[in-house]
Amino acid sequence: MPVLVMKFGGTSVATLDRIRRAAKRVGVEVAKGYDVIVIVSAMSGKTNELVNLVEETSPLFDAREYDAVVSSGENVTAGLMALTLQEMDVPARSWQGWQVPLRTSSAHSAARIEDIPPDNINAKFAEGMRVAVVAGFQGISPEGRITTLGRGGSDTTAVAFAAAFGAERCDIYTDVDGIYTTDPRIADKARKLDRIAFEEMLELASLGAKVLQTRSVELAMRYNVKLRVLSSFEEQSDAAGTLVCSEEEIMESNVVNGIAYSRDEAKMTLVSVADRPGIAAAIFGPLSDAGVNVDMIVQNISEEGRTDMTFSCPTNQVARAEKALQDAKAAGQINYHDLIADTDVAKVSAVGIGMRSQSGVASKMFRTLSDEGINIKVIATSEIKISVLIDRKYMELAVQSLHDAFELEGAA
Repeated sequence: MPVLVMKFGGTSVATLDRIRRAAKRVGVEVAKGYDVIVIVSAMSGKTNELVNLVEETSPLFDAREYDAVVSSGENVTAGLMALTLQEMDVPARSWQGWQVPLRTSSAHSAARIEDIPPDNINAKFAEGMRVAVVAGFQGISPEGRITTLGRGGSDTTAVAFAAAFGAERCDIYTDVDGIYTTDPRIADKARKLDRIAFEEMLELASLGAKVLQTRSVELAMRYNVKLRVLSSFEEQSDAAGTLVCSEEEIMESNVVNGIAYSRDEAKMTLVSVADRPGIAAAIFGPLSDAGVNVDMIVQNISEEGRTDMTFSCPTNQVARAEKALQDAKAAGQINYHDLIADTDVAKVSAVGIGMRSQSGVASKMFRTLSDEGINIKVIATSEIKISVLIDRKYMELAVQSLHDAFELEGAA
């Protein structure tokens, strides 16, 4: 039988009533003739509760035991979902990561999926099981220890299963009914998109849109897994939600399809560093080693052999970045006059695959921000996105004005 993967997020399984509602959706797909793999998150709030227990018990915790504790939330949901389906006379069985087995790297709390052999689950499908309820977010390391994939890892689990089993589609059920042109809480003219290309969704996810985890979109694009984002709280139809698919499956692309934002950004500037070959590696090597996620990078014009280097990073990584650069300076790797951190900025981005064939997007974006009196601090571009750093107090105004300027209220 064809395989369908259905993933339910924490809000969709927050209570027994919601689990029953989700199980009914699964039953509908089983009745259509699918063998279904259901990926579940922990019940809403449970993971935070478990993380707090670990941190209260051991501030400098062993990452292996952290994974053992935190992964248990998904195990509970998987068992409850399987029991609910059995009560509906749907043959179902729960699976923990190690039982599949979902094999991962040994990087506890940030493991990468390496292999999902389908043999065990397929054997049970052949015996009459119709639904495999798999605990998301977790796997097993080469050492035989439970691992977790990082926050949002259940999305990645779902896409990986869809790829491994050749699923017809991967449906992601969440508390929103699809992917919007921007955050509806900021722009009331935001519209739900019927389809969006993998590349656009990847940019939006990496730039602050929280509907899908970035790694899950990367996997879907690599293996061409059709993703559908739907609400678990609305009546379902075949046309519901937003389909994330290859660019070739979209008839005609808008020039800009979405405006993304990230509120918690910082702009860091190294003042007066030597302008010499290898200086960028000397700066960004230590930052990488310290786990700092650097995004936008700008180097100023050199004067008398010295230059300024500016980059952005998440605000919660500023202290780590400062220490890495100070240590590099103390070790003689780099020399700079000052290190300035501006933690009161936000990143706003316009994304659209239509930019490849249309000119004037940057001009319109910069003119729109200028008309609103918004000063741009840093600019970064790629083939399908333009990002700017601005003062945080102007973030919502920027999102709203750009959404209007690119006429996204008419997107579909």
